[in-house]
Amino acid sequence: MTMPRRDFLKLSGAAALAAPALLRSAQAADTVSLYDVERFGNARILHMTDTHAQLRPVYFREPSVNIGIGEMWGRPPHLVERAFLDRYGIRPDSAEAYAFTSFEFEKSAGRFGRMGGFAHLKTLIDKLRADVGDHRSLLLDGGDLWQGTGLANAMRGADMVNAANLLGIDAMTGHWEFTYGEEALRANLARFKGEFLAQNVFLTEEAAFNDAKAFDTGSGRVFKPAMIKEIGGARIAVIGQAFPYVPIAHPRRFTPDWTFGIREEELQKLVDALRGADKVDAVILLSHNGMDVDLKLASRVTGIDVILGGHTHDAIPQPVAVSNAKGATLVTNAGSSGKFLAVLDLDIAKGRVADARYKLLPVYSELVKPDPAMQALIDQTQQPQIAAWSEKLATSDRLLYRRGNFEGTIDDVICEALRRELDAEIALSPGFRWGPTLLAGQSILLEDVLAQTAISYPETYVQQLTGAQIKDVLEDVCDNLFNADPYLQQGGDMVRLEGLSYRCAPSETIGSRISDLTLDNGQALSSGKTYKVAGWASMNAQDGKPVWDVVATYLRGVGLTSGGTNKVTLSGVDGNPGFASQS
Repeated sequence: MTMPRRDFLKLSGAAALAAPALLRSAQAADTVSLYDVERFGNARILHMTDTHAQLRPVYFREPSVNIGIGEMWGRPPHLVERAFLDRYGIRPDSAEAYAFTSFEFEKSAGRFGRMGGFAHLKTLIDKLRADVGDHRSLLLDGGDLWQGTGLANAMRGADMVNAANLLGIDAMTGHWEFTYGEEALRANLARFKGEFLAQNVFLTEEAAFNDAKAFDTGSGRVFKPAMIKEIGGARIAVIGQAFPYVPIAHPRRFTPDWTFGIREEELQKLVDALRGADKVDAVILLSHNGMDVDLKLASRVTGIDVILGGHTHDAIPQPVAVSNAKGATLVTNAGSSGKFLAVLDLDIAKGRVADARYKLLPVYSELVKPDPAMQALIDQTQQPQIAAWSEKLATSDRLLYRRGNFEGTIDDVICEALRRELDAEIALSPGFRWGPTLLAGQSILLEDVLAQTAISYPETYVQQLTGAQIKDVLEDVCDNLFNADPYLQQGGDMVRLEGLSYRCAPSETIGSRISDLTLDNGQALSSGKTYKVAGWASMNAQDGKPVWDVVATYLRGVGLTSGGTNKVTLSGVDGNPGFASQS
């Protein structure tokens, strides 16, 4: 049986009280620690997600534009800056405001420093597990663990497997992990000490006919769908939900034998079996769907107590309780880049979750001592690349960040490099959400460029596109971001541009969102005219230079220019709490 609605009302109030407390000063932290989480219930679940291989502490600016449309207008996760602070009762000048929002980010970065880092996470995780005793906790990772740095890309995630094992991850699911291909994925999983869970990945008909490797040949499931652990006298099931759109969002050649999808029907059957035949007391979905998708899923699939979500990088201090036909499900999302660690404490009775407490803890690296063993592993792993990737390419003269629905200053640099080095009229760059922030005055190293571009299909290209084709590209990506049906959203942000400005109306429908496309010279983009367009991360195989080489060459020769010429004007977003107009 799943948690009834009345219990979730009580839980929601408890969760509100359990939102992260305001950070004390370093002096006060010695006596009253942010990380002293009171023990509650009989099972503690720790959750991290979307670290994108950031082994060391980073700066990471949260978005100032994260627009929700339709039913998601003004609802988490589509709140930014003051709207977010007001919703969760966070002081604008606090360390919490710095961790959870982009409000006065540059000013706050100097006060509160970098966040995350696996050595610091290791210390914090060990403390939180020790606080509840042996065999009373699980550490779960929501995916995008193996990708996001030059080192992880060069080692195909092998470095992150070593770090994950030392960290003590009990189970994970995946997304970018799949882009290394099946051979590298399976080699890594053979060394991973935890479980890799993915209920929604199946063999294609052809692969099944050819007896391709699968966890369960009868169902065609490629990976183990769930695990059951006994913790504090309770049987807890953890189901893995990998990113549903891998073959759509990435080149199909990486996963030719596998099909993905949300797989509601299969998920419901699995939950029912776990609660029926396996008699579990609690069901947790470890998801890489994205928060909007998880909110819809929670309203349609019954029997799940908590969804621990990832993919969209949303850091939400309090869980959202979603009603469904048989009760309710808590939906959470735990941020990215190693900035946060979620603590879910469950009071589990026979066949149900009686109560819960939830905290999303910001990981302030200056307040947490690094674990010596993890620090040594990081140093040893990164040592061979330090000399090659520590070349200073330029100095940042402004804040360079990525995250935001439409624009990011680091993407301006990438687009300008593509346009200049490849002699193109227009440049396109994918709206990836990963990549650390660089402060004004920081040196831009080759390692930093790799941290924004390191993927397994980095080749650049130049092609001729008509104005009509360019508009279609923008409309298609925009529909992926703002489709009213969350199941038709794939995550990521809007494609970045250089050499072209446009107007966007997110609340409109496909074909009607993009207008007023204008070139740098002030001329309107002509639908029938052909333009030279540069880009990277193509779904089709390309043979151009890796994008990081193009950007590095540009920075060595030109340095930073005054900024991108692309301008996006938004319509219909006045008053939207997911839009900070001052950004």
